[in-house]
Amino acid sequence: MEALTEFVIPFVGLREGQHSFDFDIDTTFFNEFEFSDFNAASIKVNLLFEKKPSMMNLKFTAKGTVGLTCDVSNEEFDYSIKTSLDWIVKFGEDFDDDHDEFLILPHGSYQVSVAQPIYEMIVLAVPVKKVHPGVLDGSLDSTLLKRLEELQPKEEKLDSNDPRWDKLKDLL
Repeated sequence: MEALTEFVIPFVGLREGQHSFDFDIDTTFFNEFEFSDFNAASIKVNLLFEKKPSMMNLKFTAKGTVGLTCDVSNEEFDYSIKTSLDWIVKFGEDFDDDHDEFLILPHGSYQVSVAQPIYEMIVLAVPVKKVHPGVLDGSLDSTLLKRLEELQPKEEKLDSNDPRWDKLKDLL
């Protein structure tokens, strides 16, 4: 994870107030986390870092595209991502990163890594079931989709006069 040093922010030298940081995320970023679900990635992340005396507020916004493989047709497509995340950094006795919305750093810390929240924000912005937009609107021409349509079960029309039910009607 030495390649993620650009995502470490030394906050000790920063004055109180708001600071802005920009990051360019590509496939190598996700390779550091051993995440290979994206074929490609081109995402711009902006971090609005607000330093206060006892805590820090971090507001991440991400916009870009990731290359995905459709779960239905196995075709590759670009998925547009636009997401944000608010994160709070507090100070305490021990390091604690068990919470999604805040991080506790031990007193005396001088830097914070923002790689993990950026990674989680982007990965959670992608839907669990990845479907090509052409499948949804019917414009994708794929041999796999045609074969799936051929193998789809046929609907049988039920006869409204089923003789098995006639005996039950006699009971009434």
